[in-house]
Amino acid sequence: QIPHFMAIAWLFRDDYDKAGLPVLPVLEPDGHRTGRTAVVYAAALIPISLLPWLIGMTGLSYAAVAAAVGLGLLWLAIRFAIMRSNTAARSLFLGSIIYLPVLWIVMIADRI
Repeated sequence: QIPHFMAIAWLFRDDYDKAGLPVLPVLEPDGHRTGRTAVVYAAALIPISLLPWLIGMTGLSYAAVAAAVGLGLLWLAIRFAIMRSNTAARSLFLGSIIYLPVLWIVMIADRI
């Protein structure tokens, strides 16, 4: 999940810089591209996460939850892109940690 890695890179940009690792927030310190990248990939996750429903692997309950958590992650990414703060990055990071397990749990529950 690129939004997850963008949030980590933002939070630890000083450490990456000291280590000489050229992550996006080090290369572009104002964070505009970092935020846009997180938003683009969070938006891309929404239709991709709906593919199991579109091909008939899951039901409507999965699609509803996938859309909801996808929109939630997108909102966190947009908030990070606008604010470009450690607080917003931490929220995006935590949201990205929750995102995938929720999808898996709902996908499994939908098949039971």
